[in-house]
Amino acid sequence: MAAARRLKRVVASQPGFLNLKSSSDSTESLSSRRKRVNKNKKKNWNKHSDINDVEDFLDDVRHQERTTGGLLSEKSDDSLFFLDVGQPKKAEPKAAESVEGKKRKGKQSRPLRIDLILQHDSLVPPPKDVLAYQQPNAKKLRRIAQKAEQLAAKGVVPRRQKQLLNRRPVDKKVKTAVTEANNNPDREYYDIWGQETKDSADPWYLQQTRKKLVKRPEKLNEKPSVLPAVEVIAPGGSYNPDFFSHQALLQEAHEVEVKKQKEEDKIERQLAVNKEDTATEETKLREQVEGLVEEENEEEMAPNEEEEEDVAVGAIAVAEKKTERQRKREKADKIKEQQRLADRQLTDQRQQLFQLRSIKASIKQQEQKTKDKQKQRKVKQEAQKAQPRRLGRLKFQAQDLEVQLSDELASSMRRLKPEGSVLKDRFKSLQKRNLIEPRERAKFKRRHKFVNFMGTEMLGPKTSSLCLTLPSCRAQYPCIASAPALPPMSPSECEKTAEIIL
Repeated sequence: MAAARRLKRVVASQPGFLNLKSSSDSTESLSSRRKRVNKNKKKNWNKHSDINDVEDFLDDVRHQERTTGGLLSEKSDDSLFFLDVGQPKKAEPKAAESVEGKKRKGKQSRPLRIDLILQHDSLVPPPKDVLAYQQPNAKKLRRIAQKAEQLAAKGVVPRRQKQLLNRRPVDKKVKTAVTEANNNPDREYYDIWGQETKDSADPWYLQQTRKKLVKRPEKLNEKPSVLPAVEVIAPGGSYNPDFFSHQALLQEAHEVEVKKQKEEDKIERQLAVNKEDTATEETKLREQVEGLVEEENEEEMAPNEEEEEDVAVGAIAVAEKKTERQRKREKADKIKEQQRLADRQLTDQRQQLFQLRSIKASIKQQEQKTKDKQKQRKVKQEAQKAQPRRLGRLKFQAQDLEVQLSDELASSMRRLKPEGSVLKDRFKSLQKRNLIEPRERAKFKRRHKFVNFMGTEMLGPKTSSLCLTLPSCRAQYPCIASAPALPPMSPSECEKTAEIIL
């Protein structure tokens, strides 16, 4: 603070310094007597330090910079004063102008009030950009260039360059489509359904703004099955097949039937009753005499149980506490056993050094087994692609082979009998190619319970209209056939009518 006051006094004592503040402030500051306080502690510096004179000086300097563009003491005399030589001579009168022209000219030259308010009234120059005038550091640039050369020699691409390479190149040849007039007869025909609309925006811009469409996975383009849509039947299924091809088709159909028969036999064996589980005369007699022999066995078992309890109690009472000598001996035996196991392990490791060839051979054999399993797994996966998958609750049931026996073959196409169904064949093909899941016909479920009206063989003429409407009843009972039709009745009324008839 003392240095600031000294600087102020030195500047104020200069001959060219003009203080724009009033003299009353200086007189008041001189009249006020400075307090003598202890300033050996930092908290007393701001509390008892008087810096009003320094602030006044700095405010005066800033005021001079705003109004005159610098200190008045540094200005030249020509910029501060001018020579008054009297009024200038009047210019020669020009041609009189119209009043409207003068008004218009005055309005054009006069600035707007809003422009005057927004006009910069300070003469302090704006701050300079330090980076624009900063000299480049040659040492730093040299170090950066050397590091870039080292990375380029190693084949490392900088991060900034990677980002530039990953950006999709913009096709400069693509031009924006020029819209033509509708009344132009030479313009090309445009089909709105002919081609898809193209994005006019930059692909990189769409990717950065998260508006780019998600790439379609390649797995969705794969077919559900490698099987063809239409499978050609074997040569043996022709209307006039070769003998050997027909026999091969018969053999294939025979194998399918044998496989079905084996599955049925297996189910029958599993559900068959085991003869050993059936009751015999001996087992029946044993069940009848089962409760008579239990008392004798219980009497024989009772003394044996008492002896076992005595032995157990005696064994618990004999247990004694181990002595110090026994504990030391057990500890020494335990240490010897651990040492023996460690020596045995070390010996095994040394023996393995002489078994390196056999170990390498076993490792090679294991690797070969792994490769064979991988090949088998790939072959199995390829074979599964041609098999129908399980898409629902039911499994796929293959269609029966359409084959004719040797005595059923027709001599000409006119005598050929139609077999199979095109609709069923296409439906099974869709199931086999994993396009739809296997289905079965829904079972019929009766909504209302079946009501059976029973009576005697000979019914009277007054029977219910429900029975009269049944053709089977009217045909079976002649009396019903000749009876007149009655109005519809409820089941309770029918029962009452049947009781009356009976």
